[in-house]
Amino acid sequence: MNRPARHAAAVVTVSAALLLTACSSGGGGSASDKIKGAGAGAGSPSASATSSTERPKIALPKSFQVAFDGWTNSDPKLQAVMDDGKERLLGTYAAIIAQNPKADYVTFYNEGTALTTGQEWIKGFTDDHLTLIGTGRVFNPQARISPDGSGTLFYCVDEGKGSTKNIKTGEVTNTPANQAYVFYQTKLSRSGDGIWKTTAVASTQGGCK
Repeated sequence: MNRPARHAAAVVTVSAALLLTACSSGGGGSASDKIKGAGAGAGSPSASATSSTERPKIALPKSFQVAFDGWTNSDPKLQAVMDDGKERLLGTYAAIIAQNPKADYVTFYNEGTALTTGQEWIKGFTDDHLTLIGTGRVFNPQARISPDGSGTLFYCVDEGKGSTKNIKTGEVTNTPANQAYVFYQTKLSRSGDGIWKTTAVASTQGGCK
């Protein structure tokens, strides 16, 4: 989905050193899901990967749908990281469409800088009366769990078939081809009730070709 520069700037930039440390410190994924540049390793927290906490329901309208390709992992603990990371991304899209930066699913799956910058990013769209239409594709997920129990989740998003639409004027803006692929790098922390909450997000527009 095409995003003006001021919208993209709201996504917090995680330092390269932080991401490289997180990548190399643990976790694992299937060979088919590896992202170029992501380190290998092994390890998982001692706590259960699942949670009985009721999660908020997120539903996207038919006018905007997202497909998650290869979003499975043989390790249930890494799958839990991926599942909650997936819901966070879906919640971001849903909040833009609902024109509600403070939607419960946004506050549920984000905390710290990821929450404040995420809400600011969503607000950038809502202030301009923009919604999302078309389709998106999320692929090449790479999950890691560090020895300290923190998690990282990298993935690519193809926004080439997604657009923004002004809900007041009806004007549609397509995503430029050179901005269609976005590489996301996220850090997560497992809460006491077993929810993997995203704490930081960095994105590189034009990546993952």
